Amino acid sequence: MPILLIVDDEKPTRDGLRMALEDKFDCYIAADAKQAMQVLKSEPVDILLTDLRLGADSGMDLLEESRNLPRPPIAIMMTAYGSVDTAVEAMRRGAWHFVTKPLNLDEVDLLLTRAAQSRKVEKDNQRLVTENRELKKKSGDSPTGLDRLIGKSQALAKVTQTVEQVAPTRATVLIEGESGTGKELVAHAVHDLSGRPSEKMVVVNCAALSPQLLESELFGHEKGAFTGASQRRIGRFEQADRGTLFLDEIGEIDATTQVKLLRVLSERTIQRVGSNETIPVDVRLIAATNKQLRKLVDSGDFREDLFFRLHVVTITMPPLRTRPEDIVLLANAFLREFAEENGRAVKPLDDAALGQLRSYSWPGNVRELRTAIEHGVVMSNQDQITPHHLPAFLSRPETEAPATPSPCGENDLALSGEINLHTLEAKAIEQALQLTNGNRTQAAELLGISRRTLQRKLKDPT
Repeated sequence: MPILLIVDDEKPTRDGLRMALEDKFDCYIAADAKQAMQVLKSEPVDILLTDLRLGADSGMDLLEESRNLPRPPIAIMMTAYGSVDTAVEAMRRGAWHFVTKPLNLDEVDLLLTRAAQSRKVEKDNQRLVTENRELKKKSGDSPTGLDRLIGKSQALAKVTQTVEQVAPTRATVLIEGESGTGKELVAHAVHDLSGRPSEKMVVVNCAALSPQLLESELFGHEKGAFTGASQRRIGRFEQADRGTLFLDEIGEIDATTQVKLLRVLSERTIQRVGSNETIPVDVRLIAATNKQLRKLVDSGDFREDLFFRLHVVTITMPPLRTRPEDIVLLANAFLREFAEENGRAVKPLDDAALGQLRSYSWPGNVRELRTAIEHGVVMSNQDQITPHHLPAFLSRPETEAPATPSPCGENDLALSGEINLHTLEAKAIEQALQLTNGNRTQAAELLGISRRTLQRKLKDPT
């Protein structure tokens, strides 16, 4: 049964409509825009039937806000103040139809029936898109290997050449690069082009786990190995046997895990936590980091012998700001992806929007561009995506949003005699949090550290 939301500030009207329509529709009611949005965000509403005037609220504003939802409802506007201008404005803001009061219930019933049929067609089309995507995956038509690495720049060409050369071998690969440059895509490309693409590729984000959890996650544990180990657990190395294990943010692993990982790479065997049994594993290891491991070795935070084991072949992903010729290609690929994902027609970027994309420095790299394009696809209700539909930060001068926080800020710490490593670091963290409105994940990306490292520094600055 289609879900209908009736919004009217007059209780007799909304109750009367619900009683008249509840045999055909699963009806919800709301007295104002706030109540309506609560329903729209919590229930999969198919049709929104709203009055133009909702006390202090405007039905037009509700209509526009509802269009920004991931799955916007079909909207029909009601008003006792009907005019051609009002109808045109309602349609411009995304209304499917317009009906005047006093309501003719037969007319309303017919409109809602047609709207429900239109909604069913939308759902059927979306289902077909999803099924088609799954069929492509099963048939091997989905992007694999180097197809995911989009661009024509020389920097990216160097990456693809290295991938093609190293993938068929058993060599361990280290992928370096800033956050958001696509290191995991490179790892998938190496796996897809290897001699074991039909086997599993297991992914572990080392920065997301505490040292104790990471050890158990990688190597598994026996029942009773520690408090809470109620049964045996198979670790990621065993899960990836004959396939590929991708260790993301490998610069975050602790000293104990570094020793155990070195042993695995040297002997091709593991031991579960709480066991002395040696288990052979055949795993292709790929690691990635947004840090420079060589510097971590020099500072004593990373074992040199493990570094050399990982550093057999290194692939460096270039930041997006160094490959401007790839920005439009990537943007168009993301446009197609998100249009399909949201069941919408592909809408091109107009010249002004393209100019914004080209002139921005993209501190968040490809990941940030991808998010910006998704925002544009979702927010656009016109034939083209304009700067108005893109995130607001693209239209601000870059001096207002620097790519990386300045460690000194407005007060020159050097001149004040307060400069030291801890004050510089604290100032950088403070400014990163200000730039991201307190979002610690985004702040960590700006600083080039993991969220866990940022949390540790906030808790204990020394």
